[in-house]
Amino acid sequence: MIDPKVLDDIANKLSDAIPQSVKDTGDEFAKQAKQVLQSHLAKLDLVTREEFDAQTKVLQRTRLMLEELEKKLTDIESKL
Repeated sequence: MIDPKVLDDIANKLSDAIPQSVKDTGDEFAKQAKQVLQSHLAKLDLVTREEFDAQTKVLQRTRLMLEELEKKLTDIESKL
């Protein structure tokens, strides 16, 4: 899920863009903007940075294993 601080920052920026005459409803707007952002971002197929980094490590290990297996296969083929 997206970092709540990022959503707060976006909601605050949107709230700051509202004209002063409408500032009285700024807090309510920020809450609604945050809810809308969260609902739309939840629909996206996103992963956290931690998940991405973990999968990157898994992929690196898998590539190393594949390289080792390819090397072993080449050795076996050359012996045959």
